[in-house]
Amino acid sequence: MDGLQDEARLEGQGAAQEPQGAPSQVSGDDGAAAPPVADDSAAKARADYEAALAERDARIAELEGEIAEAAKTAEGAEKLRAEMDELRRKGDEERVDFELQLAGARNAKAARALLPDHDGDIEKLKAAEPWLFSAPAAPAPTGATGLPSAGAAGADESTQMSRWRKIAGLPESEE
Repeated sequence: MDGLQDEARLEGQGAAQEPQGAPSQVSGDDGAAAPPVADDSAAKARADYEAALAERDARIAELEGEIAEAAKTAEGAEKLRAEMDELRRKGDEERVDFELQLAGARNAKAARALLPDHDGDIEKLKAAEPWLFSAPAAPAPTGATGLPSAGAAGADESTQMSRWRKIAGLPESEE
């Protein structure tokens, strides 16, 4: 019986030599190893996994919000582009109308309608369709006539009468 006691003692020493925290394996009837015993590391791993899932879900929600904001921004940007294009178009029309007015167009709308036929060149349009443009106005005469202004301050009635007599070519009265 001493042999059996020695085997039991060796098994006891082998079990005592297993490192702490290492899962112990117990063989069942069929000799297969039993699953490891759950300890704190499994609970910690589960908590880490659940935290990672929660973080991932939060990031997904954040990205969905960014996508929705980008869609709003894209819609807003498209709306602003359309508004900007409309303002540019109106600005170009006003510029052409102004240039046509400076060129002496009688009807800016009619001139604008014919402008594409002349490559958008107002001078070509003016040469091809002179009826559409009026002659430039004669400049107003400038300069002094040599006579005092009729409405000059300080002019009394006698001064005005003598002025009109000179204009009419009448002699001065001796009153």
